[in-house]
Amino acid sequence: MYDVIIAGCGPVGALLAAELRRHDVRVLVLERETEPTSQVRIVGLHIRSLELLAMRGLLDRMREHGRPRPAGAYFAAIDQPAPAGIDSAHAYLLGIPQPVVVRVLEEHATALGATVRRGCAVTALAQDDDGVTVALAGGEELRARYLVGCDGAHSTVRKLLGVAFPGEPSRNDTLMGELAVDMPAEAVAAAVAAAGDKRLDIRPSGGVARVVVPAAGVSSEPPTLDDFRRELIAVAGTDFGVHSPRWLSRFGDATRLAAQYRTGRVLLAGDAAHVHPPTGGQGLNLGLQDAFNLGWKLAAEVRGRAPAGLLDTYHTERHPVAADVLDNTRAQVALHATDPGAKALRRLLTELLHFDDVNRYLLEKTTAIGIRYDFGPGPDLLGRRLPDLDLKPGRLYDQLHRGRALLLDRTERLTTGAWSDRVDHLADPTAAIDAPALLLRPDGHVAWIGDSQPDLDVHLARWFG
Repeated sequence: MYDVIIAGCGPVGALLAAELRRHDVRVLVLERETEPTSQVRIVGLHIRSLELLAMRGLLDRMREHGRPRPAGAYFAAIDQPAPAGIDSAHAYLLGIPQPVVVRVLEEHATALGATVRRGCAVTALAQDDDGVTVALAGGEELRARYLVGCDGAHSTVRKLLGVAFPGEPSRNDTLMGELAVDMPAEAVAAAVAAAGDKRLDIRPSGGVARVVVPAAGVSSEPPTLDDFRRELIAVAGTDFGVHSPRWLSRFGDATRLAAQYRTGRVLLAGDAAHVHPPTGGQGLNLGLQDAFNLGWKLAAEVRGRAPAGLLDTYHTERHPVAADVLDNTRAQVALHATDPGAKALRRLLTELLHFDDVNRYLLEKTTAIGIRYDFGPGPDLLGRRLPDLDLKPGRLYDQLHRGRALLLDRTERLTTGAWSDRVDHLADPTAAIDAPALLLRPDGHVAWIGDSQPDLDVHLARWFG
């Protein structure tokens, strides 16, 4: 019997497996596909995701395969430089092929001891007071104390649970692919600009281009080269001479949010819990941040260390974050429309983004560094993430590689006491924090601020049992 079975070995499932293994949780990851995807889709890792990867010592490995780009709000594809003085040591966007993200995270999880089985499709589940029974295609049954559905937008786990998935259905598709392009790069850029449709994106490199083009209507069929040519002509008046596709795909603009992230011993994360159009590039980042939030909480529950209600905070913290992402994505989609009213709104927002406060607000929203969880009354920093600070022994995030909580103590007189087996203690009187001491959760959010040992003990118990 496993402690946790994870359905889906995409980025979210692989990262969650690694987070659980850091706490010696027995993890099995089931992936229905027999081989990793060959579609080399480029994704963007935002500031908060880069920070979380740095907390686990994974960022350098990702950077080896990615291309950093300057940070910017990029809200509705309005190209506005980032405001000065972003409070992060990782204030950039990392463009990286999604299969590389999956491979690095899966290798990381298996190196920590997670088991991954491919070609295993979940077909049924049943839960009781002691655990969850998972049935696979072929008749095999497996048992675990908990099950997490990280199996994508069409999640089998979510459907088997009967969890409502309210929102808007897909109304229009977008085609994405990598194709050879005969038209010179300068002519491509001129034709894209002349089209005036911000949903059209063609980026040639060495005779091959990543092509993104809006399509009329919705289809469940795989796109063809002729589909790309037809939609390109409809939007830009030319097919750009595309040919010899390496891969082609389509995605819809459905916007949905699961009614609950937890049903008994079964939880949802990533696209299984929320879907939205890719405008703003927040989807993958939202899922990775789900995994960081859930991992240490589920591990504490499995190991019998979780205080009452801890696992339920996964829903109460992450569900509102996803709802906000869906709303700002809806706004961005509206700003991509080509009617006169949408164009007028876009021009107005472009002007507003020249104000530093507006630019900063939207950047913090879309990159998730502005999130503040509700931990009750207290200073503004309470519930927020702490940036990667310089400390005496190195950098703050280096202290979080083990996935444990951290007491950052300028007073040099506090102690983690009975919680020392799950909370590290770093005494640094020179730490650049506006507080005598901070308690950081394993996901880097500030759970307590103060200098009183009795008060600290209360909060250690609140979060760590």
